[in-house]
Amino acid sequence: MATINPYLNFKGNTEEAFNFYKSVFGGEFAALMRFKDVSAQEGCDGMTVAENEQEKIMHIALPVGNGNVLMATDVLESHSQNFTVGDNISLSLSAESKEEADRLFNALSEGGSNIMPLADAFWGAYFGMAQDKFGIRWMVSYDYNKQ
Repeated sequence: MATINPYLNFKGNTEEAFNFYKSVFGGEFAALMRFKDVSAQEGCDGMTVAENEQEKIMHIALPVGNGNVLMATDVLESHSQNFTVGDNISLSLSAESKEEADRLFNALSEGGSNIMPLADAFWGAYFGMAQDKFGIRWMVSYDYNKQ
């Protein structure tokens, strides 16, 4: 069965927030990618990020407890992304197979909306985003590297 973890969005202060969470929960970051690192990678579909946002966090992950991971990103003004305190949280599902990812994504988006269709992503995962009929945002992924 898929695992579920919170995915937070911050308005430019993800690094500050996660250094705080690291001081509270301990441990080390399992991942830390900045937008400048992503825009230089092959296969990121020409993602352009404003010069003043290059150092912002594209993805960060902090293991917390037994098998839980707190993850986040910075919302970019240059991409006209919306940020509203209170609804800046998504739930991230990590499926055990591509078929499970398809099933979960299709079920969650039924009656809701398909924000980003499931597709192969440049970081080696099958990934998509949906909002269910109750307004909850979901990130569904299958990591090819865990095969």
